[in-house]
Amino acid sequence: MSYALLAFLVLLVLAFGYFMWQSRDTWQWYHITVSSLTLLLGIIFLFPAAGTLKSRSAWHKVKEDLERQLQQLQAEQATLKYGDPSDPVAGEGVLELQQKLHRYSLEAGRRWQNLRAQGGATPTSVTLVQVAPAADLPPGMEAEAPAEAAAPAGDSPLIPEGLVVYGFAETMQDGVETPIPTFHLGEFRVESSSPTQVTLRATGRLENPQAQAITSGQANSWSLYELLPLDAHDLFVADGSESSDDALFGRIDEERVRELLGQGVREETISRYLRDGSRALPNDPPTSRWVKIEFTKAHGIVVDSPEQRGALDGGYFDSSGQAVDSRLQRQEDGTVRFATGDQVILSEEAADELIDSDVAKLVDTYYIRPLNDYRLVLRRVRLRIEALAIRKTQLEFEKEVLEAAIDATVKMLASNQETKLNLEKDIAQLQIERAAIASYNDGVQQSLTGTRQRLTDLYRDNLSLRNDLGEIHRGIEAALR
Repeated sequence: MSYALLAFLVLLVLAFGYFMWQSRDTWQWYHITVSSLTLLLGIIFLFPAAGTLKSRSAWHKVKEDLERQLQQLQAEQATLKYGDPSDPVAGEGVLELQQKLHRYSLEAGRRWQNLRAQGGATPTSVTLVQVAPAADLPPGMEAEAPAEAAAPAGDSPLIPEGLVVYGFAETMQDGVETPIPTFHLGEFRVESSSPTQVTLRATGRLENPQAQAITSGQANSWSLYELLPLDAHDLFVADGSESSDDALFGRIDEERVRELLGQGVREETISRYLRDGSRALPNDPPTSRWVKIEFTKAHGIVVDSPEQRGALDGGYFDSSGQAVDSRLQRQEDGTVRFATGDQVILSEEAADELIDSDVAKLVDTYYIRPLNDYRLVLRRVRLRIEALAIRKTQLEFEKEVLEAAIDATVKMLASNQETKLNLEKDIAQLQIERAAIASYNDGVQQSLTGTRQRLTDLYRDNLSLRNDLGEIHRGIEAALR
């Protein structure tokens, strides 16, 4: 290519010289000078122009590559942002995950993680120290004693004093870089707090497993939550399962249910979790019966309460079910509007009201498991355990009384058995004696009967002799006269 260019330039110079020679009679010297300079500059600037064109071609290729990368990155960004339901690998987008994370944050409130328990912890009082993340520790110091995290700006306490928090023991899980709360340690009140340290005191008597985990040092790493997380339906749904008419939340994963609920759970409770979202049965309790309705007319429902307060001041909803937390309210006029043909799922009581108002019709009835408020459930469980402990003490006392009564009864039965054996011996002897007496009585009766007969015969003989003596006496008297 370079030889061809060189040959072209040589030919160009020769042709230019030929034309300049032919034009010598008509052109002036300055014409020839300007033309020669133009040719010379054209040849000189030919090389920068070629380099520029080559560089432009390379940059144009880079531009096209970058545009393709930009399109690919924009597509990837859209997939990451909004997700791709058709791609099982992409799954949910960042926006949807942020909404879920925001919902979990609302349910959990403020939380403090990676707190290390100091020695000397008791079931009623625990001191926790904020630990610096592992990435902030100097190399080679990860296995040494935990370093206190740097104090934040100012003297604000780590946790406000007097706040009631819920403690969880953290453990490391495979594939997760941060420790995960796995064991509930109880409800505590913040007794004192500094920028890097907090002292907790239990609000009530802890259960034996909780107290043992704290005093034995098993609960070394702590997480503190301002609120206990709420129960949810989708926690037990199998991965990739879709909602359907037979399963509102998707197919329930029985293995996951049994794993999360743990051992010792009654099959009746397991059944309630497995039936969640399925069609209702006639004997289901009213609180678990939800109805899918279809609106036959345009209708609006007010969902915002005139009262406004935070969730910590009494919950997210008022007594009528309307939202009082500004984060849940629709704002504007606070009304949700439904068009004809829209389908929603409501509690049976609310659905019956709309059906009776002739604005909707029944589509189907479902069993939806009532969600647990663990803040109340744990308190009820604790009160129930305390009541059972008191009942256990009573039953143990009754057991001791019954065991004493049983021992006395056994002894009495043994004594009665001995008396019975003696009485059986006496009865046998009595029967023998009775038989002997009866035999003797029979002999006496026979002897008496014979004696009576002899006495009767003697009496008759005596009467006969008396009569004979009378006659003899009368005969003697007659003879003496």
